[in-house]
Amino acid sequence: MLRLAVATAAETFERMREPLAARDIEVGHVETEERTIPLDASPFGDYDVGFVYPSRIMEGGVADAMLDVPWVNDREAILRSRNKADVLARLGRAGVPVPETVAVSNPASDADLTAAFERFDAPVVVKPNSTTRGVGVTTAHDLDSFLGVVDYLDLVHDYRAVGDRSFLVQEFLPDAADYRVMVVDGEYVGAVRRSLPDDARERGRWKHNVHRGADADGLDLPADLRDLAERAADVLDIPYLGVDLLVTDERAVVNETNARPTIDAATKYEEGFWDDLAALIRATADR
Repeated sequence: MLRLAVATAAETFERMREPLAARDIEVGHVETEERTIPLDASPFGDYDVGFVYPSRIMEGGVADAMLDVPWVNDREAILRSRNKADVLARLGRAGVPVPETVAVSNPASDADLTAAFERFDAPVVVKPNSTTRGVGVTTAHDLDSFLGVVDYLDLVHDYRAVGDRSFLVQEFLPDAADYRVMVVDGEYVGAVRRSLPDDARERGRWKHNVHRGADADGLDLPADLRDLAERAADVLDIPYLGVDLLVTDERAVVNETNARPTIDAATKYEEGFWDDLAALIRATADR
């Protein structure tokens, strides 16, 4: 039986153990965070392959050295997907539609910030370049509000230990449908539409992150949107990828990607999902 190292104990770990065991892949938890790790001997045990590289890159380096296994999504894939500006630049240059976006390397002058804001019709979306789950994402409806948001970012970025001092200014698509599309080894395997409950929208909320209370409902995604997600995964060369699409009546764009996506309930995937994932894990182990 193949042994798979999984560096998370959350939903993904619990949901994958039984289906993969039925396909002769034993899933084990590799705990890399919030613990002590002696460096003279590995505390992790023996594995044949890793699932996705740990989210904390420093601790991940220790686990990677001790495990000495290939990863389905390796360190490079995690870093590439985490850098939103990198993703959008790569996709845009490859002809994959993305939202109009300006990357800001802080600190920037008021003149440059004003010019960035004025490229868009207000409101604009302001988001950190390397956070997930919608953390720190906000809108600014006028120039003073936008510069005020940047002031707060300046305070955060003033700490020398902050590694990423960049953020994005992006067009706002208020009426767009929000889809998370899963791609495994270049092939579409399922999608959900993320939406807010009516009462949340009535209170003025607009972010569709599930971790912020949005619902995620499985659906039969149209072929053109499947193709768009597969194109994004191909350009980024990431084998196991969540692709976030924003879709309006006029256009569809790739908004973000996630190389550490949570595995959802089985009913939200196409038939054969677990077979496809198992095949990818085995192919990675054979590299």
